[in-house]
Amino acid sequence: MSNTDFSKNAEIGYMSAMELSSSYARGDLSATEVTKAVLARIDEVNPHLNAFAVMTPELALADAKKADEDRAKGISKPLLGIPVTIKDAYDVAGFKTETGSNWLAGTTGVASEDNVVVKRLRDAGAVVLGKTTTSEMAWSGLSYSPRTGITHNPFAKGLNAGASSAGAAVAAAAGFGPLHLGSDGGGSIRMPAHFCSIYGLKPTYGRVPHVPVSNNDYGTHIGPMTRTVAESAIMLRIMAGPHYLDHTSSETPPPDYFSALGASMKGKRIAFSIDLGHARVDPDVEKSIRAAADVFASLGATVEEVTPSWGPKGVDLARFFWAAKEARRLSILPEWEDRMGPDFVACMRAGADYTSADYLLRRQDKYDYIAEMQTFLEDWDFLLTPAASVTAFPPKQMRPDHWPQHDWDWMAWAEFMYPFNFSGNPAAVIPCGFDTAGLPVGLQIVGQRFDDLGVLQASAAFEQALPVYKTRPTFESYK
Repeated sequence: MSNTDFSKNAEIGYMSAMELSSSYARGDLSATEVTKAVLARIDEVNPHLNAFAVMTPELALADAKKADEDRAKGISKPLLGIPVTIKDAYDVAGFKTETGSNWLAGTTGVASEDNVVVKRLRDAGAVVLGKTTTSEMAWSGLSYSPRTGITHNPFAKGLNAGASSAGAAVAAAAGFGPLHLGSDGGGSIRMPAHFCSIYGLKPTYGRVPHVPVSNNDYGTHIGPMTRTVAESAIMLRIMAGPHYLDHTSSETPPPDYFSALGASMKGKRIAFSIDLGHARVDPDVEKSIRAAADVFASLGATVEEVTPSWGPKGVDLARFFWAAKEARRLSILPEWEDRMGPDFVACMRAGADYTSADYLLRRQDKYDYIAEMQTFLEDWDFLLTPAASVTAFPPKQMRPDHWPQHDWDWMAWAEFMYPFNFSGNPAAVIPCGFDTAGLPVGLQIVGQRFDDLGVLQASAAFEQALPVYKTRPTFESYK
């Protein structure tokens, strides 16, 4: 690998959506030129990272040609000619959706139409480059599946890129175009953002329609993964809005997030918790997160460290519901277990003996937990926490070497994620620093329900004050 050149086509690959749009308007570049350059960069770099389950170059070039034709006709669209990737949990017409699973690869057919959100992106002029890798059935916080193998962290070969939207985060960090579609049922947008030093937003539940409605008790959210806050603001507005096939989607039309990003943090009341009252956090992570909280204080916000009473009450709930939702697939084990990850199988079996009465009783406990959390959050504009307790570690083990091991419970280092899947609050992760080994650390910013704009504004203010996103991976461990 010593002769690998990771700089070819990087200039275009790392251009933001805003820069590309300006370049198109000036006539400096065409969508076809950009698409060819980004595809070439992916060809050069992705074999070392494994961010894609499948590439769609013919589709991308067709989308780009259409974008150039539309522009020549004077047709204006918000994402005209802008490259995007799609997590391989959502349909792109003409391709299978395998979700990192040998079972789905062997039992599902080619999609006949785009997923609702994919259609919205393409209708806005986006160019689909390919489908990004995910953990098996999007179940874990690890960038590995038995179907696609390891997706490597761009900052260090052989280390975790984080959770089921890992391929999208790696693509963003590696300069494979500006916009990337992820989803988050327990941290799968936010954890990869932390591990790969990008920006990821889990919007308020219902803000972006999920079709079909996820069988995860209203816990799975679709959201943007980008290098900058502004690009996520642009992407979110395109994806948001009600859809008749998602009865839980919000009827409220989304605002123009991008135009309203420049808000002051002066006078904002911000709660800060380093551990939610119970979580173990590694020292390097704590150092970066405390420094990030100080940034908000320097911007004029009132930042108060808190220990929320509801924090420890989520631990057992998270494990119960995670195992319960995976246990619904137990019937496939006789045929498929030998082609599935043993960790995933262990999680499924952990929920095998739960009864419907167990589920409903714990669901009431969860609703009580959410109510207590929401009562707390009403007193604050934002809550700051670590995104995760650790930096990147090998992706075929549940926990880092210096933590106690478990056969399936990866959530011990991600205790900051699931509370806001339960509650549906908007939550973003933004790069805030690096540990002593040069591995990324992300800060989580949580807002009140439907204050997606507020979370984006807080993120934009932080990004301007501390633009960690400008530090790109050097790929030194790959050369």
